[in-house]
Amino acid sequence: MSGNILIIDDELKLLKLLGMILSQENFNVKEASTTRSALTMLEQYDFDVVLSDVRLPDAFGIDLVKSIKSKYSHLEIILMTAFGNITDAVQAMKNGAYDYLVKGDDNEKIIPLVYKALEKVKDNRSKIVQKNTSQKGFNQIIGNSPAILQAKKLAEKVALTDATVLLTGETGTGKEVFANAIHEGSERKKNNFVAINCSAFSKEILESELFGHKQGSFTGAIKDKKGLVEEANGGTLFLDEIGEMPIELQAKLLRVLETKEFIKMGETKVSRSDFRLIAATNRNLEDEIKQGNFREDLYFRLNVFEISLPPLRERKEDLKALAKNFIDVFSNKLHISSVQVNPEYYKTLEKNDWKGNIRELRNTIERSLILMNDNMLDAESLPHYADKSTSDNDSLSIKSLEKDHIQKVLQYTKGNKAEAARLLEIGIATLYRKLEEYGLR
Repeated sequence: MSGNILIIDDELKLLKLLGMILSQENFNVKEASTTRSALTMLEQYDFDVVLSDVRLPDAFGIDLVKSIKSKYSHLEIILMTAFGNITDAVQAMKNGAYDYLVKGDDNEKIIPLVYKALEKVKDNRSKIVQKNTSQKGFNQIIGNSPAILQAKKLAEKVALTDATVLLTGETGTGKEVFANAIHEGSERKKNNFVAINCSAFSKEILESELFGHKQGSFTGAIKDKKGLVEEANGGTLFLDEIGEMPIELQAKLLRVLETKEFIKMGETKVSRSDFRLIAATNRNLEDEIKQGNFREDLYFRLNVFEISLPPLRERKEDLKALAKNFIDVFSNKLHISSVQVNPEYYKTLEKNDWKGNIRELRNTIERSLILMNDNMLDAESLPHYADKSTSDNDSLSIKSLEKDHIQKVLQYTKGNKAEAARLLEIGIATLYRKLEEYGLR
């Protein structure tokens, strides 16, 4: 079992000795002689276990335990104490330390204890990932930048109402996460949250998905189907990429919003549904209105409360927190433990413009975890962002990178386009358009 270990001790001889012992077990070891340098290393690297002296020149080990555990909850701390300071070590364990060792007397216990602590760390990380993936509401939204905090504040306020919400922003900025958070923050949270991407289906299929159909209403309608409008009764309906909705369906949607009434395909009976609508788009709907692609009356009906989500390049202070979250999520998914992160990894991430926003970051983190060597995430496992140009003719342009990524995903799925579209998190219709645009078959 590999692991990332930090040793903190101002006795340099003991520090070097422990470092040598643990390195021989193939652990990745870092050493610090002061609390200040240790805290800097904890910011830069992803450690699993800390071995720390109880008495340090610039801090008290007992207090250090509480400070480290509050910030790095997955991490386990083993205290090293002189014989006369066992009371201190016991108090440190009450503060969250994993165990303690008596210097000189317990040297043979160090390696087994570190292995036991690593098992606990593995369990800690698994629980954190489960907590993150099961988080609902506004706890899903990661970041403390002014732009994201403002968007979150608006969302928390509108969640308490039944108002229609229009989420705008570039692709991949987290519009569905916000929509789900608004639903979970509302009185409708006990009922369904149903979502559909309007760009993923043809007009006929989208109409059937939204409003449902009667058996025999069209070729392939072999039985009655309940639509999402009906499924959302009492809850929330999220229409992603509403700017892509065929204009013929927009009139039908407008009527539902105004009357709460709809008619299934192939049926004459009027049905009712009380749902809250949240819509999202990466298009400028006012421009779409001018071009005749979007109904102005529907736009006014949708734009009761608009929340604009910032692109990732405008909230780069959140980049590290988002990256750490995805590292935990995908480490668990890929069954990788004790991932070490070189500080250059985060610096390299900051060099990218993130045209694909959080979705692009998510895919990049997953890819780099697959490509990394020796459980170390570093700049070599990332594309060379510093040299990237956004020119369409450049081989490192966004379009070129997208084409290359689509090709790789198709190779991974052995040509299965439906699976490729799922992994790319785009609609199958969007994938086919991109295949045609890039000349891929």
